[in-house]
Formats: sequence, C-alpha cells, structure tokens
Amino acid sequence: MEKYVADENRYDGMEYNRCGRSGVLLPKVSLGMWHNFGGVDDYQRSLKILCYAFDKGITHLDLANNYGPPYGSAEETLGRVMDEALRPYRDELFISSKAGYDMWPGPYGDWGSRKYLMASLDQSLKRMRLDYVDLFYSHRYDPNTPLEETLQALVDIVRAGKALYVGISRWPLEATRFAIDYLKQRDVPLLIYQGRLNMLDRSPIDEGILDLCHQEGVGFISFSPLAQGLLTDRYLNGIPEGSRMTREHFLKHEMLTPELLAQLQQWNAEAQAQGRTLAEQALRWILEQRGVTSVLVGASSTEQLDKNLKCGLKP
Repeated sequence: MEKYVADENRYDGMEYNRCGRSGVLLPKVSLGMWHNFGGVDDYQRSLKILCYAFDKGITHLDLANNYGPPYGSAEETLGRVMDEALRPYRDELFISSKAGYDMWPGPYGDWGSRKYLMASLDQSLKRMRLDYVDLFYSHRYDPNTPLEETLQALVDIVRAGKALYVGISRWPLEATRFAIDYLKQRDVPLLIYQGRLNMLDRSPIDEGILDLCHQEGVGFISFSPLAQGLLTDRYLNGIPEGSRMTREHFLKHEMLTPELLAQLQQWNAEAQAQGRTLAEQALRWILEQRGVTSVLVGASSTEQLDKNLKCGLKP
C-alpha cells in the first residue's frame, strides 16, 4: 500500500453523539476489532478496513487485550497500522482497550485485580505502540475482587497518564451504581458503559442499566448490535454453508429456532418496507434508544462496513 493520506472529507458524513455528560463525541458507528483483525487474518485486509473506516469518519476503534486470535494479536495489528498509516492522525482517534477476561496463565491473568489490570494495560500499550489509550475498561464484573480495588486501579491508571478515560463492561446494575459514585468522588468520572444491546437481547434496558447511565450522564455503547450476524440477511433462509454459525462456538445452530426465524423474517419485511436492510434497521433501533451513544460494528471487508455505516450518516 502506498503512503496513506486520510480523506480530507472524512468528517462530512458521520454524525457524532456526545458521550454522556463528557466532552467526548463518539461516531454513531464505531469499529470493534473483536473478530477479523487477529494474527490469523490477512493483514493487508485489516489495514484497508481500518483506513477506510477512518476515511468515513469512524474515529473510535475498540479493542481488548485478548482480541485475536491469538490473544493480543488484534492490538498488534493496530500497532502495525499505526506505524504504517494512522500515526499522523493519532490525535483524531479514540482508541480503547480492556482487561478482565482470560489473557495469560496463572492467577494474575484474568478477572479484576489491580495486578492484572495494571500489567495488562502495560502490555496492551506495547502491542499497540501507543503511549496511552483514550479509554480503558474493566471488561467484566469480578464478584471475588473488592470493587474498590478494581475501581481504584482505573483511577490510578488515569492519574498515571496511561488512559484518559475509564469505562466498565457487563457490570450488574448495583455494581455499576457503586462504580459511578466511587469514580465521581475521585474526579475520574465513568465515561461509558459497554453492554450487549440489540433487538434480540434487550437486557441493558430490562435491567435498568441504560436508564441509570442516562440519569448519571454516562455514555453507552452497544457491542454485538447485529447479534453476531443473526440480525442481517444471512440467516433469513436458514443456515448457509461457511457462515459463522457453522464454525463458531459463539453462535450455535440451536439458536436459530423456527420461532426466531419467523421473527427475523417479519423484521426483515418491515425493514424492506422502509427501504432498509434488516441490519440497517437493527442498528437504527439501537441508536434510537435513549442514552445510547454509539454502536460497535465488526467488519470483514470495506463493503460490509459500508453497509453498516448508513445508520450513522447525517440525513
């Protein structure tokens, strides 16, 4: 690839939402690097997708320590892309990483201890070839570590200059309430909550998480907004060969019940009546929920990303 120069019109199309009561604006559509950017994936394709995303105004790139596969390799991919293309635009990017799930063997490579969070972020910064991340998350609630320990680690990470903001992902309601109060008292307010919200999984609404975030001025970003492909046209006629459902443990055959298939077909018909795809309708539905800042989409090609961008563009 010849020397990358960003599109000078990159901010003309995308809409940006304020993240809670902060100074941060996030694109309505952000890029998640959970799949498709690991060491097993074609690097040139990853480079192309990341540059294309930035050219379309996607400033927020979301990673975690163990994204790949193998673990750590999505961050390594980003580090290489930073050096080869995006380094001149570092201050236009909002990059996040996380720690909380299994990363390395032994008692200090998982969950929510200060030891794990601190060590993991240091490793992540090396892999991504960055001095700091814009946002660092506790990736999951740890019922066995005092919340104060996990949250104080986040505070100290910000004070050390290794992250500008902090977030939490998949924490239950009361723990989230505690986190908001604890962090506010230490002048490191909780910027954002990352949760799984889509038309098939509305638990952040049902559990009161989204309302709490809205009331407290905390942003909310949805991962798996298309239910890992279920809310696209891919499964409307059953399970196609080579689809994620045929090869992954995250999406199982038995999930596609006759009842679910009928529901998907109904939603698809409603979307088509409005001149939209099912995926576009599903992403728009999330962004219409009060308190939602952004949706995290994955992408295995620039064409796929382009389809999912439509819901974030200015009218």
